Amino acid sequence: MTQISILGCGWLGLPLAKALLQNGFLVNGSTTSSEKLSVLENSGIRPFQITLESDSISGNIESFLRGSKTLIIDFPPRLRGNSKDPLNALGMSFVGKIETLLPFIEKSEIENVIFVSSTSVYGDDNSIVTEETEPHPETESGNQLIHAEQLLQSNSTFKTTVLRFGGLIGEDRHPVHFLAGRTNIENPNAPINLIHQEDCMGIIKKVIEINSWGETFNGVAPFHPSRKEYYTQKAVELNLALPEFNYQLPTFGKIVLSKKVEKVLDYSFTKIHL
Repeated sequence: MTQISILGCGWLGLPLAKALLQNGFLVNGSTTSSEKLSVLENSGIRPFQITLESDSISGNIESFLRGSKTLIIDFPPRLRGNSKDPLNALGMSFVGKIETLLPFIEKSEIENVIFVSSTSVYGDDNSIVTEETEPHPETESGNQLIHAEQLLQSNSTFKTTVLRFGGLIGEDRHPVHFLAGRTNIENPNAPINLIHQEDCMGIIKKVIEINSWGETFNGVAPFHPSRKEYYTQKAVELNLALPEFNYQLPTFGKIVLSKKVEKVLDYSFTKIHL
């Protein structure tokens, strides 16, 4: 049986690991929480407690990688609130973690890497964005992600496919709950760029299935109503307080296209209207 290692069994990584198990893979999964080890083990995942810092790794990273040909890196930049890593507050931690991880990947049997990135690497200049669009991140997390992408894809020891997912939603996660009842919300006319958890998993499984390595894909549902239209409708559907938008300032946004996913991976989105 083929073994895969997933670094970061969180909101996306854990259900992905379960889906891969159902597809006949063996899965090594990591978490930073000792309490979550039993959750992984009870799901059939071989559990590892691993924490990456800017200059060190705690946990048995060698055993976590051993026997796997594919590594999925799926943990977000956390640029604040980590007292154990003083570089975190300066926005230097995420790239440092990838730099610390690289020698261990190089020494392992890993041949292919999937790196879960974000459409935040693109600027909000009201344009239509494809994978050919030059990244211009406007946030620190976006800046960290593009540097991490470059570090991984420039390494000749393994091949890295980058997945730039839009805003992540699922049955238990939707931004309307954060926006409901708020006032003075900016960018009412900006288009949404969201993707459902199920499609994230579907795209990852498709990359593995057809061995599409060394690529960069946008992952965004082909559905782009305005923020005002979409979140107002969702608030009505869920019986939440309506969000109120600010029309006094210019709107900035983008439409992220995922036609390459549909063409190269032959993938059809299952959750379009979100």
